[in-house]
This record gives sequence, C-alpha cells and structure tokens, in this order.
Amino acid sequence: MRYIRVNEKIFAKTLRIIGPEGEQLGIFPKELALKKADEAELDLVEVAPAANPPVCRIMDFSKYRYEQEKREREVKKHQKQAQLKEIRVSPRIDIHDYEIKLKHIKEFLEKGHKVRIRMLFRGRELAHKDLGNRVIAKLVQDIEKIGKIDKDPIMLGRALVMVLGPK
Repeated sequence: MRYIRVNEKIFAKTLRIIGPEGEQLGIFPKELALKKADEAELDLVEVAPAANPPVCRIMDFSKYRYEQEKREREVKKHQKQAQLKEIRVSPRIDIHDYEIKLKHIKEFLEKGHKVRIRMLFRGRELAHKDLGNRVIAKLVQDIEKIGKIDKDPIMLGRALVMVLGPK
C-alpha cells in the first residue's frame, strides 16, 4: 500500500475538502480543514495529492486503510501464479522416456504453467544437433493442441533451450 498523508503530515497550505458523506465542502486553508475534521472526530486524509489544490477527505483513516488492504488482498487472491517448470531431455532419448517427459509437459501446460525444455548436448553429440532438432520438432508437434512456443529453440552453450506456454 502506498504512503498516505494524514492530518498534520499534509504539506499543502490550501486543500479541497470532501466531507464524511462524500459532499464537496470547498477549498479551505489546512488549519481550518484540520479543525473541521477534528470537530467530526475523524481524520483528514489526502486522497489526491497530485491535484491542485490537493484533495483531502474527512474520514476514519483506520477504516479506510482496512478497506484498501482488503481490496488489495482480494485482487491478489484472483491473480494466477504461473510457474516456470523445467524438463531436461537428451538428444538420444528413448521412446518410453520421451513419452513420460511428454506426459509431464502436458500436465504442466494444462495447469497453466510455462515449461522450459533444456536439451543438453554432451561430448560429440554437439556435432549432431540435427538429432536434437528432430526431438524438439516432434515435441512441438505432440503438444500442438494444448501449448504453444513462447520462446523459439536457441543454443545456449552446450544446451538447446526452448520455452512452451499454455494456449
């Protein structure tokens, strides 16, 4: 939650005041505005500091802060946390191992996660990148219905890296 100026912490000399019921009271000097808030036994809260003059409202600050935090929690609750999962494969992967990795990738994509595929080339495998490209092409073809390529396959050192995302 951003910092909100209240009562004596308000800097401006003149303020546009909104009453406790939401009615416009007008433009007052800071001292008179503080006096009005004190008479109502409420706080003077700066709601629009960028305006000229700044807009302040007479309200119960603790209740306002509670409502703001409650609203932020509600927004946070509805946000979807997508994680980046990583699957490591080899260019010489066996068919059964490939199917298991494919099953895991499909599960991750169905749950809404992104999947990073990392294919590590060891030793002389680096000379046969075409084998790795075939495995990647087959993988992309197999997940075509539930996922899409977020980041095309690129070589990073001895690894071929690609990111898949849910459709």
